[in-house]
Amino acid sequence: MRRPLSSHVGVVPLANGRARRRAKGRPARRSRRRETHGRSLVPGGAVSRADQTMLFGKVSQQLCGLKKLPWSCDSRYFWGWLNAVFNKVDYDRIRTVGPDRAASEWLLRCGAAVRYHGQERWQKDYNHLPTGPLDKYKIQAIDATDSCIMNIGFDHMEGLERVEKIRLCKCHYIEDDCLQRLGQLEKLQKSLLEMEIISCGNVTDKGIIALRHLRNLKYLLLSDLPGVREKENLVQVFKTTLPSLELKLQLK
Repeated sequence: MRRPLSSHVGVVPLANGRARRRAKGRPARRSRRRETHGRSLVPGGAVSRADQTMLFGKVSQQLCGLKKLPWSCDSRYFWGWLNAVFNKVDYDRIRTVGPDRAASEWLLRCGAAVRYHGQERWQKDYNHLPTGPLDKYKIQAIDATDSCIMNIGFDHMEGLERVEKIRLCKCHYIEDDCLQRLGQLEKLQKSLLEMEIISCGNVTDKGIIALRHLRNLKYLLLSDLPGVREKENLVQVFKTTLPSLELKLQLK
């Protein structure tokens, strides 16, 4: 006589006539197809440019936070390489979204902040940059405190027409070449009114003197710049080239 099956085991018929035992109450095995937020992870699936931009923004913000950790000899080379990636200029992107949007993405990607004309709030979150017509948001001020902006990224600023203030504070990659590049940008020569350079150890007299080409500059603060040593010469140069400039020196 055939022995009865256990009450805890059910029989599932298969196509080949055999039976497969399955414990009662145990759910059937689910498909192994992975899903995230309603979107399947299909190999080779297309990712939109907006998703790529948002992901890159999140990654860059997290990495910028790690830069505050103590440096080792090896990590210095790594951060140097990574910062060069953050500063790389995408000229197609500039043509597509306009210079102000592209420059905003570059600055926030590197840990800086921007403020637009008509707004009081500083934009610091890469993933919350405002969207709208290309001509709607014009950068008025840039705060690059503790950022990793460097000379290779300064082409982003070439098309900016309404920047009035720039603050460079504790910028390890700002050198004389960066300030010389700023002084050569025709649109900045017309629009820039205020500038602060603080605790940028790679800046020397050569870079500061290059700012004399910013012909509408009204205020210039120089503080904690060990590479700037000829204060009297700087005063004389700016007095001659920019007589209406308020030059404030906090140098040793």
